[in-house]
Amino acid sequence: MGVNLSVQIGRIRMKNPVTVASGTFGFGQEMADFYDLSRLGAITVKGTSLEPWVGNDYPRTVETPSGMLNAIGLQNDGVDSLINEKMPFLRGFDVPVIVNIVGHSIEEYAELAARLDNVEGVAGLEINISCPNVKEGCLVFGTTPEGTAEVVKAVRAKTGLTLITKLSPNVGDLLPIARAAVDAGTDALSLINTLLGTAIDPWTRKFRLANVTGGLSGPAIKPVALKMVCDVARAVDVPIIGMGGIMNAMDAVEFLLAGADAIAVGTGNFVNPMVAVEVIDGIESYLTKMGIGDVREIVGTVS
Repeated sequence: MGVNLSVQIGRIRMKNPVTVASGTFGFGQEMADFYDLSRLGAITVKGTSLEPWVGNDYPRTVETPSGMLNAIGLQNDGVDSLINEKMPFLRGFDVPVIVNIVGHSIEEYAELAARLDNVEGVAGLEINISCPNVKEGCLVFGTTPEGTAEVVKAVRAKTGLTLITKLSPNVGDLLPIARAAVDAGTDALSLINTLLGTAIDPWTRKFRLANVTGGLSGPAIKPVALKMVCDVARAVDVPIIGMGGIMNAMDAVEFLLAGADAIAVGTGNFVNPMVAVEVIDGIESYLTKMGIGDVREIVGTVS
């Protein structure tokens, strides 16, 4: 009898608890050269807006100790490109697709939800109200319970798809925001997005990013992410997708123990394109060694 790795996130049935973090996997085309994307529990694609976004000026990525800063600014080709060019490719794999949606206004989020509601292959929407790298929208909505609730309600009214609200660590108290998202109708939560940071070149005495600030990701943020996942899991009763510095299977197991029902691999994809499938295999190996037959048995069991 094998180990059961399947989990349920809203109405999304994942064959294993591993997806990829939005913005670190593109739309899957490049990664399909390395392995069969059907092995993943789900694919979370790059942030998608109504119209194309050009993103921020260069330079917009900087390597840091145990991580990286990015200020991409959610560059993307818009929802029409996703529907007409990206989704036909992704439908060739046996894997649910979660679309990360971004907007400058609540109306844009709602319109995106309506446009994607009946697109074949789209299983869920991840509402990005936590990106720190755009000048308006996104993080603006995710810093208060009221703003969070307003966006989630607007999206919920336009779609029957599973909704996952992505939360920001760049707030004073995350728990009221998490509860507001749940009360407004989100089916699940994902956390954490990147932490705000900057980098300076001491020789030129200039900021390394054209945007000055960027989002810090990678192993450096894992302790913060683990605590926030643990806190939120104890405060709400919806599935959680945990992320933040997961580089191997044991990192993923820590998030599951903290209360995440599934996990997302992000920056690790840049270091090792095989990391997501290695994490899947590693979780299974861990459960087998521990004599545990179902991955759900370890969720939230840290003491």
